[in-house]
Amino acid sequence: MNKPIRHVLGISGGKDSAALAIYLKNKYPQLDVDYYSSDTGKELDETYALIDNLQIYLEKKITILKAADGNGLVPFDHFLKMYGGFLPSTQARWCTKKLKLEPFEKYVGTDPVVSYVGIRGDEDREGYISRKTNIQSIFPFRKNIWSEDVINKFLSNANIDKVISLSDKVDLGSRKNRIIEILSKRMDLGFTQPSKFSQLLDEGVRELNYLVFEFIRGTNYPLSKETNFPLLDNDEVIVRDDVFRILKESGVGVPGYYNKVGYSVGSKTGEYSRSRSGCFFCFYQQKIEWVWLYEQHPTLFKLAMEYEKDGYTWNQEESLEELILPERINQIKSDFIKRQERSLNIKSPFLLDILEEEEGSGCASCFI
Repeated sequence: MNKPIRHVLGISGGKDSAALAIYLKNKYPQLDVDYYSSDTGKELDETYALIDNLQIYLEKKITILKAADGNGLVPFDHFLKMYGGFLPSTQARWCTKKLKLEPFEKYVGTDPVVSYVGIRGDEDREGYISRKTNIQSIFPFRKNIWSEDVINKFLSNANIDKVISLSDKVDLGSRKNRIIEILSKRMDLGFTQPSKFSQLLDEGVRELNYLVFEFIRGTNYPLSKETNFPLLDNDEVIVRDDVFRILKESGVGVPGYYNKVGYSVGSKTGEYSRSRSGCFFCFYQQKIEWVWLYEQHPTLFKLAMEYEKDGYTWNQEESLEELILPERINQIKSDFIKRQERSLNIKSPFLLDILEEEEGSGCASCFI
């Protein structure tokens, strides 16, 4: 017998995945979504508070995944010991693999799974796509809900005739001739895949969704087992401001670490906060976030410092001991004020995100 499709959503403790859980419950209550969260044992208290609030709102338990348990050590410390004290870094992200991805793939097993990912419509990144064929990622907040691997196959020059033949099975309305015209054009250096896909989206998001879904039904993607999919009619784009609105209006609330805290350097004033979820000592943090941790959570900062030994540090450029020297803190704060001043005239949420995260793009599987 064929296994039924599981719909799953990972709660990272960040704003986007939390807002997506609320969004799916309210807009697509017919979806029976399983919620999970990977606990590293090193999350901020605000992360656990968010999970508690979400469980109340969703009226559903969030399954807590732990990569290692029962050995007296929390998951992160267990694997740190296994790796001989070698701290994770941008070059060796063993924490992502061992604490996030492997527990998730073990959780879903061989079941056909649709995994909902909270990447917003004002972000330019793809997010985690599993190499396991039984897991398919969907992005409800974007104009394009499909993952890159699906689009690559759908738009492949080798599949042009096949896709056009499927157009008779889908109601493309008055746009049908134009859509077929675009589909018929072969991609090359002068007509790239992003250009082709953008033109198709402009002709109609719903129409394109139904055509992609018809294409998927001839593949081994999990959604090939479905006769319909409610998100095909979704052409809503959710951006940064929408996420905060969803969290506030639901009563779940915005995680406390997003709250801006004022500071001053000489005659200048600025604000800092945390920009993402994840372990309190995450190496993807901006320098200003390390300063925030030092000043707002000194006990946690001290714990992060204790991990730095035997030549291993969280930042390649400097140790945490060096980062919190008074003159260094003032420099970091001053630099961040300048970045904030540059952002005042920028209206695009996407560009604001770039300024906020220019010291590190983060790990999509941790911070969605």
